Amino acid sequence: MCDHDSFDDMVEYQLKSKELSRRHFGALTLGAGVLSVFPPLAAAAEVVDSEVEIKTPDGTADAYFVHPAKGTHPAVLVWPDIFGLRPAFRQMGRRLAESGYAVLVVNPFYRSQKAPTAPENPSFDDPATRTALMTLRATLSATTGATDARAFVSWLDTQPAVDKQRRMGTTGYCMGGPLTMYTAAERADRIGAGASFHGGGLATDKPDSPHLLVPKMKAQYLIAIAENDDQRDQQAKDALRKAFADAGLPAEIEVYAGTKHGWCPPDAAVYDHDQAEKAWARLLALFERALG
Repeated sequence: MCDHDSFDDMVEYQLKSKELSRRHFGALTLGAGVLSVFPPLAAAAEVVDSEVEIKTPDGTADAYFVHPAKGTHPAVLVWPDIFGLRPAFRQMGRRLAESGYAVLVVNPFYRSQKAPTAPENPSFDDPATRTALMTLRATLSATTGATDARAFVSWLDTQPAVDKQRRMGTTGYCMGGPLTMYTAAERADRIGAGASFHGGGLATDKPDSPHLLVPKMKAQYLIAIAENDDQRDQQAKDALRKAFADAGLPAEIEVYAGTKHGWCPPDAAVYDHDQAEKAWARLLALFERALG
């Protein structure tokens, strides 16, 4: 693996890169600012949403829960990127719910503070912002990921909108990528599909690398890799492909041409609409196969 194969190295690259340090993630309202980047759904389900609190062994997590207004549906647990739970991720959760899923978007930093956990229009040229976000990231680990996976999956299974006879999905962005793998390994009994979008540190040479958890999983996977992340570590995708193949688990692992780390959330300066829509379509196809 290359020198930047750990998750912390991936985050440091994101923060220090001249190109990405100019990224500004706006705290958009739940109006046209986010909605306008998404094409309309032909038959979007009517949904209901709420801000919820979930008890965990480490405290009370704040989260956003959205699901179709009628019936029961497969659940999906969404792990945001380092910028945390914010309007863009609420809208992404809502869009997924409109396709027929009961979606929980969590604040992964609840141990430290409630959302929002990033300032409005954050700039990593600001040392205070960079330090604050990296400090929050340092509170997470494989252990906290497993603890949260147990708590959030169990909470979802208590919700009337969730079809407990069908498997769950989990998605993650940037630092959320490894969290999907902790979840899929910790709750292999419930997680049938996982998806990582520009995930950092999925396959490293460390003894706690997330890809080493694949033998514990029972989930099919989608791993969408940014082109510039792949350029920095071209061996990671091969390690992931081998891990899933050895475990006999279907996995679609693809480098998305022309994309930069962070290209999927619609409030990202590096947002790539066409490639994000392609990744979204592949996610829906995965869920249709694995959670149907």
